[in-house]
Amino acid sequence: MDRFGIYLHWPFCISKCPYCDFNSHVAERIDQPAWRRALLRELESGAEQTPGRTVTSVFFGGGTPSLMDPATTGALIERIGQLWPVADDLEITLEANPGTVDAERFQDIRAAGVNRLSMGLQSLDDEQLRFLGRKHDVGQGVKAVELARRTFPRISFDLIYARPGQTLDQWRAELERAISMAADHLSLYQLTIEPGTAFHPMAARGDFVMPDDDHSAAMFELTQEVTASAGLPAYEISNHAKPGSECRHNLVYWQGDDFLGIGPGAHGRLTGEDGVTRTHRRHRAPEIWRGRVEQKGDGTEDSQALSPEERLAELVMMGLRLTEGMKIDSSALSQQGLADMLEEGFLRWNGDLLQATPSGRLLLNRVIEKLLP
Repeated sequence: MDRFGIYLHWPFCISKCPYCDFNSHVAERIDQPAWRRALLRELESGAEQTPGRTVTSVFFGGGTPSLMDPATTGALIERIGQLWPVADDLEITLEANPGTVDAERFQDIRAAGVNRLSMGLQSLDDEQLRFLGRKHDVGQGVKAVELARRTFPRISFDLIYARPGQTLDQWRAELERAISMAADHLSLYQLTIEPGTAFHPMAARGDFVMPDDDHSAAMFELTQEVTASAGLPAYEISNHAKPGSECRHNLVYWQGDDFLGIGPGAHGRLTGEDGVTRTHRRHRAPEIWRGRVEQKGDGTEDSQALSPEERLAELVMMGLRLTEGMKIDSSALSQQGLADMLEEGFLRWNGDLLQATPSGRLLLNRVIEKLLP
């Protein structure tokens, strides 16, 4: 399928979570009309670069896009339908936080055209929510999921596990409760400490101790076991869904299809008529991005053509994250590396699909490094 997605980045949050390294910013006041004009203008510029494409998915990410005026959300969705043909089953996802939305806002977001909601629940333990810097409590999170289920055709929510001090039994209980809340899609991420986040110096000082590799691996394996037995198997390393409920927009990324990035810090990947894939990256700073859009129509900071080697590396790094694997011409890979990974049981062939085995997914970075020439 020739998928084509549009990603729209809303960079603002109420507060910055200590683990977050996304392009998000705290702002006391947001000029919603000005931001609407800028996003629409860059969208129009993007349409000039992608004539004839049919949009199959739209994703509002952030930041916290549920803080966007629903009228802006609706205007962007409407403009996409005017600038491009759209698929009959167009998937439109918006990220939300339980602490920033209520029933009225959910209804307004749904009325704007959003048909899939993804919520940053992150934990079902109040103490852990405080540790993670979240502004909602478990009761608010559960209520938000119930409201979302009644309002949107499809919902997903995120949880973060492998937290300091978390036991296997604690994670099993939390995960089973999450599954009982009847989402058709779960994104389950192990906590990682990234440079530039508030957690980074705290971990370096020893304020908390992260799980060791063996414990993290055991938690990953438990996650696969519990979700699979509940009918939400992993279709990607960190994403689980009932069959047919996979996030179509994220599949655009993982299967190497084209997408347009709109908004501060947004990335995109487009293939030209010459067959060359080019990436683009918008300026990260919100006000600088907006100024550039107002002056020249888009806020592009960097654009480059991918060499065949770079394109191969991107396809392998993304494709092997998927449980079903990827189609690939094996002659493009390191023959010795491929043979070694197959022999060691980290990779396998399933027909013409190259797949990472369960043990291979635990060591995927090493596997990919061996495969690339």
